Amino acid sequence: MQVSVESTSALERRLTIGVPVERIETEVNKRLQQTARRAKIPGFRPGKVPMNVIRQRYEESARQEALGDLIQASFYEAVLEQKLKPAGAPSVEPKVFEKGKDLEYVATFEVYPEFEVVGLEGIAVERLQAEVMESDVDNMLEVLRKQNTRYKQVERDAQSGDQLNIDFVGKIDGEVFAGGSAKGALLVLGSGRMIEGFEAGLVGAKAGEERVLSLTFPEDYQNLDLAGKVAEFAVTVNAVAEAELPELNAEFFALFGIAEPSLDAFRAEVGKNMERELRQAIKSKVKAQVMDGLLAANPIEVPRALIESEVNRLRVQAVQQFGGNIKPEQLPADLFQEQAKRRVVLGLIVAEIVKQFEIKPDEAKVRALIEEIASAYQEPGQVIAWYYGNDQQLGEVRSVVLEEQVVDTVLQKANVTDKAVSYEEAVKPAETPQAA
Repeated sequence: MQVSVESTSALERRLTIGVPVERIETEVNKRLQQTARRAKIPGFRPGKVPMNVIRQRYEESARQEALGDLIQASFYEAVLEQKLKPAGAPSVEPKVFEKGKDLEYVATFEVYPEFEVVGLEGIAVERLQAEVMESDVDNMLEVLRKQNTRYKQVERDAQSGDQLNIDFVGKIDGEVFAGGSAKGALLVLGSGRMIEGFEAGLVGAKAGEERVLSLTFPEDYQNLDLAGKVAEFAVTVNAVAEAELPELNAEFFALFGIAEPSLDAFRAEVGKNMERELRQAIKSKVKAQVMDGLLAANPIEVPRALIESEVNRLRVQAVQQFGGNIKPEQLPADLFQEQAKRRVVLGLIVAEIVKQFEIKPDEAKVRALIEEIASAYQEPGQVIAWYYGNDQQLGEVRSVVLEEQVVDTVLQKANVTDKAVSYEEAVKPAETPQAA
């Protein structure tokens, strides 16, 4: 087999591959012999059909099948011989494809970039330091109470924080517009759900009262047909209800699956969950800084095929997450291009760090992570057993741990400073990373 390789760009390779005619004929004859053993042709017993009849009927299809298989086999033999790492399927262009001649074709494809990760010492990381204080737990209890707010009807004027049951009809230039009407809608005054002035215009209203609100849609309103237009809303207040926060009692604790109906037990459980959230938030922010630093220090070119593959994965994830009747391929690739490139580049960099530093998953850390995941469930032992009985899930945990070990490896060389902050600041969502 003859092979020549040409570099047409930093990552694109062009292989010209020649397969001897003898190898082709051997493969064709092998297929014809297999066909002869099972062919059913009138006038001949199975397995007794003359080879010239088999060849006459089946040689063309056998040859096409043999050529297809030989292209696939010879391509992988060639890339192994040339020590190339294809990133995606090749584009194959036949040059000589005639009976009785050597097969010759050109395979064009991209390869994985070859690079060494550098610049670890120049990566700056700010590592947050925080604790869950008793006051933080107090604040969280209030948040949980507000999330479980109940409303009780009252016979008084509506005020901010009340929940109103309303009917309303919106008109522009005397015409009812689409989406501007509702019956029995529940609205909490001060929630900011409606356009500016709507909720404020209902403060002081009583059950049974009707009010007409003249309001202007913002210039940047999401519905461009309504942006900047003046609308008149006829609103009927059906009922006014005031907020009632639930008491911290056994009934409230039961909503969260707390077996022991005591405030101390509930505070302990909430505190434990906050500690877990805090550790994860700090870890996540450190990781984001490490990854941003690796991207900045290692600007590498990546194969288009890998980016396209990642775009397709993100399309599928988007459809699965948001549903609807749309097909993944109908989503514009541009929506996912930057995110896909970032993920591909980081994947290659992380893989290279694993190779450079010979990192392997620490099984003790794998166990610790599984136990931490399991601690959020009522039967941790069953969850742990499930992970260790499921190779795919266990493999995913090992991948997470391996990535954490990569981050730890970078931190050992990076410029790390610690910063003491409050719990609230530590768990506040980080800014979305910029694309590479």
